[in-house]
Amino acid sequence: MKKIIVITMLLFIAPTLKSQVAIGKQNVTNTSVSLEFADTENRGIILPYIEDKSSITENGTIIYDVSDYKIKYLKNNAWFDLSIDNTGAADLSPQVSKAELPGAKTTIGNDAAADTTPGILVLADNNKAMILPKVAEPHLNIIDPSAGMMVYDTVNRQLAVYNGTVWSFWKP
Repeated sequence: MKKIIVITMLLFIAPTLKSQVAIGKQNVTNTSVSLEFADTENRGIILPYIEDKSSITENGTIIYDVSDYKIKYLKNNAWFDLSIDNTGAADLSPQVSKAELPGAKTTIGNDAAADTTPGILVLADNNKAMILPKVAEPHLNIIDPSAGMMVYDTVNRQLAVYNGTVWSFWKP
């Protein structure tokens, strides 16, 4: 009987739950957030290293393009370069021996199980955003950044991306 009551309660509660994820902290800051990182450490998010972007068609996709060592995002079906400097570098040897898993995917959102958007990490909600890791002056405080790293610079209030050699900064 207890099992039936618990299952019944879950069936009524489950549709009202929202898929929100906090990494490095207990909760997200508000209901408009799908994915949020703790801002207590000098860490960033590392973008996927992509060798061939020709099959990527989803606008809004952000990648680290190893063909020219630049961070790019797909905007209006064209790749937009976020790494102003063209001297990027990355050690690709760790991924050379790894097999590609085309079906690997994590989706965060209300209807994650039914979402068919291609990608490794898909934020499926159409009314929530991701909050990047927050770092004060990442070019000074992240001691050993990885190529493809992306953070929000809290001092200068701008997006910061690392191409493996230098940081590029973007303000709205």
